[in-house]
Amino acid sequence: MKKRTLFLSGSIVTTLLAAATTVTGVVMTNRIMYIKKKDDAFIREREITAKRFDEVWYDGCPKEILAIESPNGYTISGIFLKPLPTQNTVIICHGVTENKINSMRYARMFERLGFNAVVYDHRRHGESQGKTTSYGHYEKFDLQAIADTVRAIIGDEALLGIHGESMGAATTLLYAGTLSDSADFYISDCAFSDFPQLLKRIFESVVPIDAKYTLPFADFFMRIRDGYSVKEIMPIDAVKQIENPVLFIHSEPDDFIPSSMTEELFEQKPEPKMLKIFERGDHAKSFNENQGDYEQTVAKFLHDYVPAYRNETESLL
Repeated sequence: MKKRTLFLSGSIVTTLLAAATTVTGVVMTNRIMYIKKKDDAFIREREITAKRFDEVWYDGCPKEILAIESPNGYTISGIFLKPLPTQNTVIICHGVTENKINSMRYARMFERLGFNAVVYDHRRHGESQGKTTSYGHYEKFDLQAIADTVRAIIGDEALLGIHGESMGAATTLLYAGTLSDSADFYISDCAFSDFPQLLKRIFESVVPIDAKYTLPFADFFMRIRDGYSVKEIMPIDAVKQIENPVLFIHSEPDDFIPSSMTEELFEQKPEPKMLKIFERGDHAKSFNENQGDYEQTVAKFLHDYVPAYRNETESLL
């Protein structure tokens, strides 16, 4: 009877521990997969108030609404903005929790530099479908579908660039380094270099447990729940394979993704490449805080590292 009681007690404890482990794993991965997004109306109002989204310009701008089928099995929502009589185009990838309205500020910058722009919502953001956020793992395949669609529209002779911010920058580097280095240039603004290391920083800031225990735990549940390992999201490895020019941008005060991660990416990327670290701006705020310098940096990069752009602009002088 005593043995039976001990056996039952042990079984109950084991069951409770298993249940607690499962609940903890689900809670941790929920924070990653279903990160709380900003409200779409809030983003729009914020950008209008800050004069980064001009509704009058947008309403009068020639445009094409895009609904692109992702190889992951859902529809990506985008807008092809065509203010200029050119085929040269830049695809703009927003950061996590944002949407394509946040990308409009860059579209206006690229218009001044001679490009039309495609803005789109990442999976599970804005008007796009998709169940989870994967920080570039599945998003890179979406970007490939968008880049292929845009290239088919503009033709092989046109310049195609990709600009990414934060998660969008990581997605850009993962696409170019692991799927297709098919754009003529890339701009990576405040990308993370190593997703496990970023998660480690986040976990240690919110959970008083050494990340060497929490990270493998989260990774195990991520593989079960969303079909990939966080160790697969490594822009630091992807950049080694990118041959076309990349402009790396970051801001020194960024305390979410440290600027040292962009410096690591720059070091690993073979030439041609360019690096700019701004002295002002929190995470993903380099453009907001340094608009003139930011545009000048991009213009210099295009002139110095994209020969076709330099030849086009000089022929117009």
